[in-house]
Amino acid sequence: MNKSFTFIFTFLCSVSIFAQNLQSPSTFLGYDIGTKFSRHHQVVDYFEHVESQFPQQVKLEQYGETNERRPLMLAYISSEENMKNLEQIRENNLKNAGILEGTSTTNDIAIVWLSYNVHGNEASSTEASMLTIFKLLTENAAYLKNTVVIIDPCINPDGRDRYVNWYNETANVPYDIDQQASEHSEPWPGGRPNHYLFDLNRDWAWATQVETQARLKVYNKWMPHIHVDFHEQGINEPYYFAPAAEPFHEIISDWQRDFQTQIGKNHAKYFDAEGWLYFTRERFDLLYPSYGDTYPTYMGAIGMTYEQGGHGRAGLGILNDEGDELTLVDRLTHHTVSGLSTVEISSKNAKQLNTEFGKYFDNSKLLYKSYVLHGDQDKIKSLTQLLDQHEITYGYAQGGKVTGFNYSSSKQGQLNTTQKDLVVSTNQPKGKMVKVLFEPNTKLSDSLTYDITAWSLPYAYGLDAIASKSIITMVNKTFSGYLIELPDTNATAYVLEWDNMMDAQFLADLLKQNIKVRFTEKPFIAQDKTYKRGSLIIVRGDNNKIEDFDNKISKTASKHNRAPKAILSGFSTSGPDFGSPDIKLVNPPKIAMLSGDYTSSLSYGALWHFFEQQLHYPVTSINTENLSRTNLSKYNVLIMPNGYYGGFLNENLTEKIKTWIQAGGKLIAIDGALNSFAGKEGFGLKRNVADSTQEEKQNKTIKYADRERDNTKNLITGAVFKTDVDNTHPMAFGYDDHYFTLKLGSSSYSLLENGYNVAYLGDNPKNVSGYAGQQALKKLDNSLIFGEQRMGSGSIIYMVDNVMFRSFWENGKLFFVNSIFFVNNNLVEL
Repeated sequence: MNKSFTFIFTFLCSVSIFAQNLQSPSTFLGYDIGTKFSRHHQVVDYFEHVESQFPQQVKLEQYGETNERRPLMLAYISSEENMKNLEQIRENNLKNAGILEGTSTTNDIAIVWLSYNVHGNEASSTEASMLTIFKLLTENAAYLKNTVVIIDPCINPDGRDRYVNWYNETANVPYDIDQQASEHSEPWPGGRPNHYLFDLNRDWAWATQVETQARLKVYNKWMPHIHVDFHEQGINEPYYFAPAAEPFHEIISDWQRDFQTQIGKNHAKYFDAEGWLYFTRERFDLLYPSYGDTYPTYMGAIGMTYEQGGHGRAGLGILNDEGDELTLVDRLTHHTVSGLSTVEISSKNAKQLNTEFGKYFDNSKLLYKSYVLHGDQDKIKSLTQLLDQHEITYGYAQGGKVTGFNYSSSKQGQLNTTQKDLVVSTNQPKGKMVKVLFEPNTKLSDSLTYDITAWSLPYAYGLDAIASKSIITMVNKTFSGYLIELPDTNATAYVLEWDNMMDAQFLADLLKQNIKVRFTEKPFIAQDKTYKRGSLIIVRGDNNKIEDFDNKISKTASKHNRAPKAILSGFSTSGPDFGSPDIKLVNPPKIAMLSGDYTSSLSYGALWHFFEQQLHYPVTSINTENLSRTNLSKYNVLIMPNGYYGGFLNENLTEKIKTWIQAGGKLIAIDGALNSFAGKEGFGLKRNVADSTQEEKQNKTIKYADRERDNTKNLITGAVFKTDVDNTHPMAFGYDDHYFTLKLGSSSYSLLENGYNVAYLGDNPKNVSGYAGQQALKKLDNSLIFGEQRMGSGSIIYMVDNVMFRSFWENGKLFFVNSIFFVNNNLVEL
């Protein structure tokens, strides 16, 4: 504690003569840094001040804007000479990686990127960013002679200001170090996530959020050699820095491993001198590709996470369990020291960093050379949009047979390709990232992991795929969209097949325009074309009151790049006619969704983002504390996000929901929400329980040191399973008879005895990708994935697996949409 204050006092009183007009953060802000939390606009103002005083060494760039209109900023810091040649340094680096053509003219400038405050309530690091740029320019300018430092002072301004504003409004003066004080207990949803309550540190690869999308554009322009992601952890943990824990992904080079250790030892030198505790090689592994350490690592950098004890609970100061007071001053000081140490060792090893960075992009030893994907063109287009954000190149097959690992069968197979099939090759600079994102099953060196262990994009996007050991010849082309026919005033109806989320967006738009839409529960043939279950039928006779009906359909179709077919007669060649009871009206749902305490903020946020930014359909959020007095009869769909409702759903509330369902309501329960209904009277959901008698006997003799590792046999850490699907049920319209689900945990429920088992696992299911423990697998025999139970006039829909998890499992989203629009669609005003 005293040493932290000494550290700050020393440099605050010694402003360099070379920066007479540069104010320290404390002087500029008007308070000693670390004694208050700074709002985002104050941080931006300080960086602008630094740029104004060092215009030849500092350049600010606004690279984006958050949902709440806060600027996303980068600061480039280096020597005057380097800043004059900044663009050349950037281009030379990309040439070294093979991303730009040509030969790099110099390879002796290190590029270090420091990212702060990705989690809004881990707020010490943004304070440290101000201290770091000040100290770089006034005391450590020598590092900048051969180093370009890029500082992102706050990746998540919306979350940070949510936390800072709450804390500034709540905290005592002076602050209260008692752990039980209100200033150490954030209200829901907390400051950690962004505006849409996404964890931005899990979004690097999936790029669902505006902050990530903006960052990737500039990150890929630079491709730094070093990337540090500054975090905070629990108040009783001291400080974590590299090297990381196992498992390391197999593509991580020996150099990347070794230099992490060198960096860690450099930090240790400074921490040891101050008597600060730290730990390495524990907890934080390098596997899941969507972190701020792994994504840069798979792009050739030395990617690292630094974790300071504190988090949102610590405030300005708190007494930890060891009786030590942990202050914001301590926390930002530690982050400042580790940041400067990172720049120092990078500067000392600049030439080797460049050399090894160039070597990383040799992909000749990768087993699979090409990934060929076949399936729905809209899904392929959606995937290419993700690849574009990472600047990963791709093309399309020329036709012919391709052999290799078949994702659907999990064994060797072949595919007769067409010119519509996507080809993604590892024979490109970012080939290793291609391997990470597309490989069928990630190799695990250790089953103890920090996150999910499966994410393969062919499974996530619902595409058939072959992983080939050969380089498949491909051609470049642009997806031209569909040929949209002109309006036909003679048409009885317009019909569109139901296959993907783009079709769902089209439907949602029509309903918002009060255009009546039907869907078919049985296949039919009209004008020599077969239409599958779920196909949309927009009948002219249903829409007599719609002015300019044909042009509205045409404009909406063009907006969503849909090509509905004009059908001249409602008399089908085969199957139901348009007036059949099997062709039902889509009654526009009035949707409510629980938010607040007991719901998972991440799950709620993913759903909120889905409705606003993907489906574009209205939803009303109801805070859980208001549910008991909410008039549910105003809604006919109620969504319960993943959550922990045990202390919330009492007998009265459960009865209220049950009565609402029986009157015609539709409840969609997701993931942890199912726990509230399993085994309850009137609900057909039951937990699957494996015989654990023998296991319990063995557990009694497991050594203390082995308990954590032994428990992995009971875990499923984000694994992919192939499920059977009843695609005659409305919930599964648009799907084949199987679906690859991402199972996030070991929760298991029996098949419904009096209901519809829409997607399920049969006997002895096996994970096709990712880790699943032996005991956990035993519980999955004949288990439910998605199902519907009728209750009176309404339904409860059970979604055991969360298809909205981090919003990247694209192929699961249609199950959710179908549940809203198609399942038990006889919605009435309740």
